[in-house]
Amino acid sequence: MSRRCELTAKGPLTGHKVSHSNIKTKRRFLPNLVNVTFISEALERNVRLRVSTNAVKSVDHNGGLDAYLLKAKADALSPRALELKRQIQKKVGGAAPEKKAS
Repeated sequence: MSRRCELTAKGPLTGHKVSHSNIKTKRRFLPNLVNVTFISEALERNVRLRVSTNAVKSVDHNGGLDAYLLKAKADALSPRALELKRQIQKKVGGAAPEKKAS
């Protein structure tokens, strides 16, 4: 199982562990991933995803999983989340609102 958030595509970063004597050794910064069960009102079922805690806050802020997925860009979503987005769009009856060209 990869260490990547299914909604925000956050993954491991690399950096240095710096000792008191300023010796730098490589280390990895892993995302804070949790298994969460979201409720999809459009699909009328529960959905289990492995997401970062930051993504859980973003889903709550946007008004639920359905609203978050409709706003999310496709390149940031995992294949499972992208399939959920397509199912929600089909069920709701339209795509996400498009930006107007100025």
